[in-house]
Amino acid sequence: MLHSIWIAALVALTLTQIAVIATSVYLHRGLAHRALRLHPVADGCCRALLWLTTGQSRREWVAVHRKHHAFTDRKGDPHSPRLLGFWHVQLWNVYYYMREARNPETIRTFAPDIVEDWLDRAVFSWGLSGLALGIALLCLVFGVRIGLMAGMAHAILYVFVVAPLINGLGHWRGAQNFGNTAYNSRVLACMSAKTSTPASTQAVTTLPGLTLE
Repeated sequence: MLHSIWIAALVALTLTQIAVIATSVYLHRGLAHRALRLHPVADGCCRALLWLTTGQSRREWVAVHRKHHAFTDRKGDPHSPRLLGFWHVQLWNVYYYMREARNPETIRTFAPDIVEDWLDRAVFSWGLSGLALGIALLCLVFGVRIGLMAGMAHAILYVFVVAPLINGLGHWRGAQNFGNTAYNSRVLACMSAKTSTPASTQAVTTLPGLTLE
């Protein structure tokens, strides 16, 4: 039993790190800020990995993140610990994210350039199917017990630990790179593949006529 727990823990940590890197490189740097352009093969791999490990919609993620930049620590910021309270964001980050992700106006305003393609319509828009397939693959490779434990641990780490730490603690205390109210933790940046480094800190132009701060 102890052996199974250790294997499940290692698998969960590996999956979470893969999901975090894909989130940082693809959703954050590549789509939200247009700071890099991925090869179509790399783009497809990142989308597949995120579909299997998080079930997230790339359009929703980009829209919520861009709105966060546009209203940093001001009314309209989807998950500001300074407005909502540190513990509210630290403990209920998933609620604030889902509430904003389901707002059609947010999607239209902040992600008009993220257009659904045939892969989205046929595969990646079915987020729960991706998660189910991911767990099924874990069970197939490692056995049902380890697969289910690893999948559960990964879900807890990604949804209730890593993301809240970035949006909560990471934006509450740390270094200030710009003259505003935003903070960034370098330790969390290293743990999250630099996801927390630029958030809420700089002006980024991602769409014609739209400057996100």
